[in-house]
Amino acid sequence: MFAAPARAQPEATLAPVLEQGPADAVAAQPVDPPRHPDSERSDPDTAERLRYVIDDVRITGNAKTRSRIISRFVPYAVGDILDVSDQNLELTRFRLLGTGYFRDVTLSLEKGSKRGHIILVVSVVERNTIVLNDLWMGLAASADTRGEERILGAFGGLDVAETNLLGSGISLGGATAFSKDQLALAARFLDPALGESPWMLSAELRYNDALGFFGNAAVRWEDPSQISEVPRQAVLRYRRLGSLLGVGRDLSVPTQFWLNYRLEVIHGSPPHAASHEYGGVREPIDFRLFPGRSRLAALQATIQHDTRDQPLLTNSGWLATLQAEVGLLPLGSNYDYQRVDASAARWWQLRDGHVLKLNAFAGLISGYAPFFEQYYVGDLSDFRPGRVLGLAFDDRPAPNFLDTSIAEIRTGDYAAKLGIEYRLAVFRGSRSIYGIDLFTSGGIWSLANARDFFRPPQDQPGVLRFPVDLTANIGVQMDTSLGGFSFSFANVLGFLPVRAQ
Repeated sequence: MFAAPARAQPEATLAPVLEQGPADAVAAQPVDPPRHPDSERSDPDTAERLRYVIDDVRITGNAKTRSRIISRFVPYAVGDILDVSDQNLELTRFRLLGTGYFRDVTLSLEKGSKRGHIILVVSVVERNTIVLNDLWMGLAASADTRGEERILGAFGGLDVAETNLLGSGISLGGATAFSKDQLALAARFLDPALGESPWMLSAELRYNDALGFFGNAAVRWEDPSQISEVPRQAVLRYRRLGSLLGVGRDLSVPTQFWLNYRLEVIHGSPPHAASHEYGGVREPIDFRLFPGRSRLAALQATIQHDTRDQPLLTNSGWLATLQAEVGLLPLGSNYDYQRVDASAARWWQLRDGHVLKLNAFAGLISGYAPFFEQYYVGDLSDFRPGRVLGLAFDDRPAPNFLDTSIAEIRTGDYAAKLGIEYRLAVFRGSRSIYGIDLFTSGGIWSLANARDFFRPPQDQPGVLRFPVDLTANIGVQMDTSLGGFSFSFANVLGFLPVRAQ
């Protein structure tokens, strides 16, 4: 993924205007802060702050984006008192960069109508808003009955969007993912200023014609429709047609809240009967999908806190998300479940273009969620292809570097991951390529179901029954006028054998 060149912080933009006193700058005369009615004492820290009355908020540099859309993300209005040390100045700049509409944003002050009054100037440099959000390419593999891996074929995908339609801020996008036997299509809509209100509206339509791979060892099934290229697994063919409708609004400059409603119709054809060995004991396979036609209806709530200095090639800040989802039986859902996901990432800018990132994730599912809602090994281990638009292309378990029971698990109701990433800037530009970074990452992760805690595989000794494994990656991240790109090599390294299965 690519990042724009390093930019000055808002304090570094405003302070020279106030301290150096250029011709168009307001005199450094703070506005007296309001006094508390019960006390005549003044806070010495407050007394030293520079505060001004805003006469106007002026937006410049926007040739395509409408000024009202930019104003939507600026939490200041005429008559407000501006504290130059207010952290929201910095966060406002980051929020505008995070929209994807702009390559650079600068906040500055100009002289107002009288002493102690100013004009807040928001200057933007627009970027290409027809972007390639994602481009997926890779190889998928399967393991035969002797544990030898064989290539199933290539997979790919494309996600493209116009993120600022006619300067309105509206985003329209489409995506597709495909392999020899699978196809996914998606269309997305986002209006960040619904009817000039503080509310946002999003919508998505999705279609999947997909496969699910089941079974761990010595899999047996009774179904003539099984795919011969996947001899070790029981394969479930299914189709999903779904929609999502959501409303959201800002709780503060860096914090958003979203409430989404999901509705999907699913057609599944599990094998008539199937079993496998788990920990050396044969048991039936639970496909976590009702045969024939079923329906999923769910309500989803999300809170996100984002203080990143830029969305691509981030140098500093936080990105934290808490999401809860509930399957709604009263609205006709066949799946009764609850899911909670929590994730957090923190970036630190070191010196000479070095950046350190720590990230953590934890999630749990209770109830009976369909298998495609469960956590998946490829979404946690970089050595296995992750799901693309809900499609899983690879049927292999984790590489199992630690020789634990993780080799028995492909999907689960409990997941956790702790990771670290180190990034080095190698190029910064201002034309079609804004930045190139090299990165390396590593981490530890776990994936489990309830049985893995209460009935772990007996053929594993002691602590090795706990399903945990290591992950790592290395590659290149880029920020360009077409969007962000990441080229990583862990998936290729995942074809190297770790141990016989």
